[in-house]
Amino acid sequence: MAEREKVLEIRNLSVSFTASSGLVNAIRSVDLDLYRGETLAIVGESGSGKSVTMKAVMGILDKNAVINSGSVNFTYHRGEQVVTTDIVKMEKSDIRRHINGKRIAMVFQDPMTSLDPTMTIGKQIMEGMIWHYDTPKEEAYAKSLQLLEEVGLSEPEKRMKQYPHQLSGGMRQRVVIAIALACDPELLICDEPTTALDVTIQAKIIELIQRIQKERGISVIYITHDLGIVAKVADYVNVMYAGKIVEKGTVDEIYFDPRHPYTWGLLSAMPDLDTDDSRLYTIPGSPPNLKNRIVGDAFAPRNIYALKIDERAEPPMYQISETHFASTWLLDPRAPKVEMPAELKARIARMKKEAE
Repeated sequence: MAEREKVLEIRNLSVSFTASSGLVNAIRSVDLDLYRGETLAIVGESGSGKSVTMKAVMGILDKNAVINSGSVNFTYHRGEQVVTTDIVKMEKSDIRRHINGKRIAMVFQDPMTSLDPTMTIGKQIMEGMIWHYDTPKEEAYAKSLQLLEEVGLSEPEKRMKQYPHQLSGGMRQRVVIAIALACDPELLICDEPTTALDVTIQAKIIELIQRIQKERGISVIYITHDLGIVAKVADYVNVMYAGKIVEKGTVDEIYFDPRHPYTWGLLSAMPDLDTDDSRLYTIPGSPPNLKNRIVGDAFAPRNIYALKIDERAEPPMYQISETHFASTWLLDPRAPKVEMPAELKARIARMKKEAE
């Protein structure tokens, strides 16, 4: 097997925000790895820290954010050279110049917030190429047409002259992807890229991202709470809860052999036509307020399998296989043996059958 080339390595990243009511510890010592050409999905409920982690990677955290600790090492190609840089230590102006849009690009969930309503589509696609690479206008125009074709927009010449409000939601999202690809980035971050779109358009956008990834060999990170999408796109999955990664593994390990009770809850909450239950499962309670100091396991108050130790000490990351890790005291050799819920077990058996 060929040696995997690491593109992104996050170590011990902690980020807090200063709010009028005090400090909010949004990210609590996150470790994450991504390799070239692979797709990593980060899943979890709203507010679990998925987007904040990726904004730290992009160097676009809000003004009231403080990076308390950690490193974000990004490895990219500069001509023949392979360069590794810690984004946390870079100046904002250098991140804009050398990283944002040029080597790491992001597709946000609402295309209207990332498109300028006063600029034509063509201008917005050309802008990055001209700014980062001093591409001559004619060349940038030709490449923009090519990109619009690549993302599947008909009549690219016409689209170049149009404004965002003249396009449908699906078309706007394709334009955002074209802008993201304009400078040939090595890493594409997709933050809920299909939330605002209907199901058929969703599928098309996902197929488009997968096709482009294959053709260009880029690495992709998906931020989503939709586990159905994750099953289709990801090689690896990181499950986030209350600013920490609580389980990580290959997509098969997370779907067919989940070990963290929170992952059990997320999988149980997926809509399933074959379930015996007439009501959709929801995880009891709500995520903790990250303004308060968390003692023990943050998931303990919502976890029906919680042990006494969960209230006192945070569980370490236990290794299950070479690629599979989970942070739960249930994996401690001294813990009582707990099985996942029977309904989830049956569902996983059905998913395995479908996969085969």
